[in-house]
Amino acid sequence: MNGFETIRYEKENGIVRLTLNRPDVLNAVNLQMRDDLWDAFHAFRDDPDARVLVLRGEGRAFSAGADISDFGTAPSYIEARRARRERDLWGLLLHLPKPTIAAVHGYALGAGCEMSLLCDLRVAADDARFGLPEVSLGYIPSAGGTQTLPRMIPPGVAMSMILSGDPIDAAEAYRLGLVHRVVPRADLDDAASEWAATLAGREPRVLAYAKEAIVRGLDLSLADGLALEARLARVLVAARQSKV
Repeated sequence: MNGFETIRYEKENGIVRLTLNRPDVLNAVNLQMRDDLWDAFHAFRDDPDARVLVLRGEGRAFSAGADISDFGTAPSYIEARRARRERDLWGLLLHLPKPTIAAVHGYALGAGCEMSLLCDLRVAADDARFGLPEVSLGYIPSAGGTQTLPRMIPPGVAMSMILSGDPIDAAEAYRLGLVHRVVPRADLDDAASEWAATLAGREPRVLAYAKEAIVRGLDLSLADGLALEARLARVLVAARQSKV
């Protein structure tokens, strides 16, 4: 798929490789990249031949976060907030009904870290560094970090990372459960591709329902979560029986 200014979108064998492509600024997320990602996530979601998304960064980093040169460029604060409400980019990523894998190297800071947290799975190069430094810039994480990070690692550790703004390295991220695998930098793309190929071979509806049960269930009581799981399982059983 062509036509994007700040990303590359490539598909092969059901796997979409979406590359953040502003390497000269460490793939900082500007307004154009937000627009490009919005269109790319929809393209992935709506393409029946696209089964797994691998999100990666070009150059020396995954993403150093929001592009601060964009701050204050919207017509007004109210207009900026309205645009973000109407285009919930991060909610779209979180609720994609297909597996997503973040392949992280170098810096994953601010919105870059948060983007990786919104993916289902994370594989990190041994040079990766994860952090939410927003407090040092006078604001707070606003791409989901205050909610996703404490759901993945101990809340006290998440509190420390967010309030201090200090990053952690790949080894510590793995120890805390923030990433699932750590590999040498040279092996990162192969590791992500192998994982994606395994998932691409699974039945899409099964993966979608499993993901839905987990993501939606986190916001439910245990009883309601179990009921959701049972409903989704029944749908799958009925669909399988109808094919017999």
